[in-house]
Amino acid sequence: MNLKPFLSCAFLGLVTTFVASAAPEKPNIVFILSDDLAQGDVGCYGQKLIQTPVIDRMAAEGTRYTQAYCGTTVCAPSRASLMMGLHCGHAPIRANREIQPEGQMPLPAGAFTVAQLLKDAGYATACTGKWGLGMFDTTGGPLKAGFDHFFGYNCQRHAHSYFPKYLYNDDRRFDLPGNDGNEKVEGRGAIYAQDLVADETLRFVKASKDRPFFLYYAVTLPHGAFQINDQGIYKDKPWTVLQKNYAAMVTRLDTDIGRLLMLLKELKLDEKTIVFVAGDNGSSWDPQSEIGRHFNQAANGLRGFKRELYEGGLRQAAIARWPGSVPAGRVSDEPWAFWDFLPTAAELAGAKIPADVKTDGFSLVSFLKGGPAPKREYFYWELHEGPSLQAVRFGDWKAVKNGPSKATELYDLKTDPGETKNLAAEKPELVARAESLMKAARVDDPNWPMRDKPAPKKGGKARAKAAP
Repeated sequence: MNLKPFLSCAFLGLVTTFVASAAPEKPNIVFILSDDLAQGDVGCYGQKLIQTPVIDRMAAEGTRYTQAYCGTTVCAPSRASLMMGLHCGHAPIRANREIQPEGQMPLPAGAFTVAQLLKDAGYATACTGKWGLGMFDTTGGPLKAGFDHFFGYNCQRHAHSYFPKYLYNDDRRFDLPGNDGNEKVEGRGAIYAQDLVADETLRFVKASKDRPFFLYYAVTLPHGAFQINDQGIYKDKPWTVLQKNYAAMVTRLDTDIGRLLMLLKELKLDEKTIVFVAGDNGSSWDPQSEIGRHFNQAANGLRGFKRELYEGGLRQAAIARWPGSVPAGRVSDEPWAFWDFLPTAAELAGAKIPADVKTDGFSLVSFLKGGPAPKREYFYWELHEGPSLQAVRFGDWKAVKNGPSKATELYDLKTDPGETKNLAAEKPELVARAESLMKAARVDDPNWPMRDKPAPKKGGKARAKAAP
């Protein structure tokens, strides 16, 4: 009997089995995006009065980043950058533009998102919390952007109330009886929306535990209105109501992150899941405000806050945790940005970005595992909430232009991360380079012309408005 064909087939079968078993397992990917969380709100970044034990433990068990950058310094364009892998010189959303009676300017038809990328790669996908990139009947609805499931607020203006009169389950609105929908601190109701969002987030993870999943957990905390259903450990502090509420909102965010991490551990998914935590822009508070001053939010020495393109508005509290893959206890000072997330997710999932899809980002997988950050020519931001703002970072140099006719400011972030000394007059050659990069980095868009004054309000259905 000739055993050679049999042995060959058996050997090939063994090889095939070995290769299949040796193929890397696709990790679950969780991106927790907090609304307006500042570096100065978090214990591991220096906060002393607000307790964030879970996030602090995440930093000890993972890597904390001191120079992680958002897409830009307000909600919608920062989230578009995260979802599409584009900086705001190329992204289709470059400001908060509201549509009445509900919703924001939608992502355009055919917009390719990280959710679509991962869905095509076999992932279950969900967005819980706040979307803000298009109502369900537009081209930018979350269920048209690659998400199998959505739960929470679609419109970011509607998300100002933590006692809203309704939320959405997928594209189906459901009422919350007893809630007043008030967007002020004194808002009240029977149902605190984050209770429902947190529970639904855990339900999705449980339902998806047997397949790879992508969870975009876009928590509204601690964005205004500054409402909380329980001031908890801050109730008896000799603080104002606003200060107690704000601290309790940050700690509530921390607690709900803890619930998610505990569930991953219970389901034995801990080492199979990479979890990112970041804010969508810098603090919404001036450092001299009731909140900024009391909680010393500027203790990290950064200048600026939300709607400004200085470092305090752009750098995020950002942590990555993936036991066994992301180094524990590491603090990285190397910069990265939201538009790096899509190519990072692609490499994690073993997925290919379609040839016709442009991205401004770089995969961070090697960097996340302890290697150096990708080398790039520059980081770029712009914003059209008032005058059109631009900023560019190249190496340790940072340039800021607070309007097309304004002079370009220049700072050395290596020696002056607080951007206190404008070196433009001393370094004209670097100013020229910065202005050249600003020009090259952006593509003109009729929706976002460069203006020295705020865009005029439009009649009809849509109008430009800066949401708090």
